[in-house]
Amino acid sequence: MSGPEIIPFDWQRIWLGDAPPLFMLEIVFRTSVIFIWLLFLLRLTGKRGLAQLSALELVIVIALGSAAGDPLFYPEVPLLHAMLALALVVGLQRVLSHLVMRSERVETFIEGLPVELVREGVFSAGGLERTNLNREELFERLRSQGVMQLGEVRRAYFEQDGNLTVFSHDREPPPGLPVVPPWDLEKPLVLDPDTPQQGMVACLDCGRVERVSGLLGACACGGEDGWTVAVVDPLAGPRGV
Repeated sequence: MSGPEIIPFDWQRIWLGDAPPLFMLEIVFRTSVIFIWLLFLLRLTGKRGLAQLSALELVIVIALGSAAGDPLFYPEVPLLHAMLALALVVGLQRVLSHLVMRSERVETFIEGLPVELVREGVFSAGGLERTNLNREELFERLRSQGVMQLGEVRRAYFEQDGNLTVFSHDREPPPGLPVVPPWDLEKPLVLDPDTPQQGMVACLDCGRVERVSGLLGACACGGEDGWTVAVVDPLAGPRGV
C-alpha cells in the first residue's frame, strides 16, 4: 500500500511538515533526553574505545551525524526540525564544555578519572577491571611504548582520553614479568612449584617479584597462574638480579 502522493517543492512539507508547531518543543525534549542518554551509556561502556575522543566529543559526533542524516533523504523529516536538533546538540555541547571548565565534579562525571594500572612493576588491584582492559591488551599498549617487562614501569595510568601514560625507570630497571614476546606467541615458562628455585621470580597474575630460595609459595594476590623467572631483558633470556 503506497503512501500519500508527494508534491515536489511543497514548502509547507519541506520546512514544517504536517506536525503542529508545538512539536518543536517535543524536539527540544527528545534531543535533550537522547543526548544525556548517549553520554550516560558511553560512560558505562568505559574509555577503551574512545581513543583520543572524549565521551562528550563522541556524543557530539554521533548526535550530529544522526540529526543531519535523516533530513537529507527522508521527505517526511522537515528541515526546521533537523536544524533545531542540530542547534540544540551544539548548544548542549557548548554548555557542557563550559561546565567542565568551571566544575571539577562535572568534568569527573563526563570525562571520568585516570586509573592507575601499574605501580612499581605490579598490577594495581582493580585497575584493569575498572577500565575494561584485560592483561593482554595492557601488555600490547606497553609494548607499543617500548616496555619489555613490568619491572621497567614505575607507574602506568589509563588516561581520561583512553591513552596509556607510562613512567619508566631512568636507569637499569629491576627484573619483572616479561611482556615481550607477546604471550600469544610465546608464553613465559611456568615454574614447577614442587621444584626448589633460586633467584627472582615473577607472579604471572599480578607481576609481583620475589626472591626465592626453595619451594615456591602462593602469591599474595591469590592468583593461580603460578610463577615465572623475573627478567631484566626478555629478548636476551631470563636473568635475575
